[in-house]
Amino acid sequence: MSRESLANVLDEIAQLLDLKGENPFKIRAYKTGAETVRNFDGDIVQLAKDNQLTGIKGIGSALRDKLHELATTGELEFHKTLRAGFPAGIFDLFSLQGLGPKKVKSLYESLAVGSLADLKQACADGKVADLPGFGAKTQAKILDAIALKEKFADRFLLGAVSGMVADMLDTLRLHPEISLVAVAGSYRRAKETLHDIDFLVSTREPKLVCEDFTTLPQVDSIIACGETKASVRLNNGIQCDLRAVSNREYPFALQYFTGSKEHNVALRSLARKHGLSLNEYGFTAIDPEANTAIPADIHDERDIYQHLGLAYIEPELREDRGEIQAAADNQLPRLLELSQLRGTFHNHTTASDGKNTLAEMAEEAIDLGLQYLGIADHSKSTVVANGLNAERLLAQVEEINRLNATFDGFHLFAGSEVDILKDGTLDFPDDVLARLDYTVASVHNVFNLPEDEMTARIIRAMENPHVTMLGHLTGRLLLKRDGYPVNHQKIIDCAAETRTIIELNCNPRRLDMDWRWWKLARDKGVLCSINPDAHSTAGLHYLGIGVRLARKGWLTRDGVFNTRNLNDVQSFLSTPKHQR
Repeated sequence: MSRESLANVLDEIAQLLDLKGENPFKIRAYKTGAETVRNFDGDIVQLAKDNQLTGIKGIGSALRDKLHELATTGELEFHKTLRAGFPAGIFDLFSLQGLGPKKVKSLYESLAVGSLADLKQACADGKVADLPGFGAKTQAKILDAIALKEKFADRFLLGAVSGMVADMLDTLRLHPEISLVAVAGSYRRAKETLHDIDFLVSTREPKLVCEDFTTLPQVDSIIACGETKASVRLNNGIQCDLRAVSNREYPFALQYFTGSKEHNVALRSLARKHGLSLNEYGFTAIDPEANTAIPADIHDERDIYQHLGLAYIEPELREDRGEIQAAADNQLPRLLELSQLRGTFHNHTTASDGKNTLAEMAEEAIDLGLQYLGIADHSKSTVVANGLNAERLLAQVEEINRLNATFDGFHLFAGSEVDILKDGTLDFPDDVLARLDYTVASVHNVFNLPEDEMTARIIRAMENPHVTMLGHLTGRLLLKRDGYPVNHQKIIDCAAETRTIIELNCNPRRLDMDWRWWKLARDKGVLCSINPDAHSTAGLHYLGIGVRLARKGWLTRDGVFNTRNLNDVQSFLSTPKHQR
């Protein structure tokens, strides 16, 4: 069982209980439990196996027992019993626009609809339109929603929408009736995948702005357009919402719609201790007769946090993972900035499976203002990527040396992305690795090992004195492939002991190691290197996404290796690993 598997089961239980019309508080408990499992800063699966979940906020005694059963046996009898009462495909119906538990329940009980295929057929036969509470228009919308579901996935990569979001922001800023504009929601918090995008504007003409929003070139279709809110479907399939508020409401709305829900709940709880109610519109007194002072000088989000006795909490940290207490204690980190990066590592060229030459990659890095670039083409076992054998690798080292002689103030580091073989040994012998400036060790095959074997495999590689960095820790491909099972805590402990850098692979499909583990790694003294795993000059531009995820992981300049200048990096790499 993985962290995501545990959370998914809890989410399914919540949906099934909703269908059965169970107590809303019971449903909420399972939803909260799922989010807690996903966001817990530690090995939640092992803790569940060891039945050591006591004291974790969001996981009560009933959930503790169920998570223990699930983690130790791989299944949950309570979940199986609930599932047996419904067709397996019924879960797909919840993802359709406009279908909530009540409508899904009605479709199932009245028409025996238990899957998308069943629903599509029932709509085609005109049966859905005849149901109470539906009608012809609803039936047509359901058919449209099914078509979109078939065409687009229900989640989108952060990196895949970043360019579109930036373009839309630029357009909205030019609107004469818009004073302030921002993107909120999970995008602003730098979640690795998104369900939707939320824009917020301040304006005196909300209806006009909403109407104009629906005409943007990125819009494919209009879902709804009202007085203060518009919802559209963009050309890439993602839903995008715009909310229009007044200048006075804007700071409160931005804070509220940025989220997360858990962060906002904690913040509202803190506000209540001050005698205040906090929502998207502003502060109000809980007891009108208590003469509670209502702050009148709220101009931006910082003022909201300051009034509650908190240092400003950056959006990336707003996940209710200790940030509010840290803000109260003035212990928040000064998060990394993109401008602080001086170079990067783990980049490919035409020598293996890259699209650009050494010289082209170097030129792009120089244009980006970097002082150094680490090359790490694949090793020989990754045949599909034209991996280099020892002879080709050493020839590339010589080519890098010749190019370095032509640079002024820039340096190429010669490295290799060396395969970690099944037994934990490396694809090149030590005498070859010793000729390199650095080595990235990565798993590229045999993903089906049990967690303990995969963890031991990676640890053995990290113990090699020539391994500088660990590449894409879990091998995940977001929205395509889950990562192989590893014990993150043991890997982090080994990295601290062996002075191995762990990579934050900032390819938008990887973003691996996951942000939820970086705070622990930072606290253990493990260095991060933000590496784009670039296979082209364009791939070097992934660094911006990498910095956003590093910030989400509480990382600072000191905790990121490639914020160091060229001289410091050369000194580090030339020092034996055990002496660093």
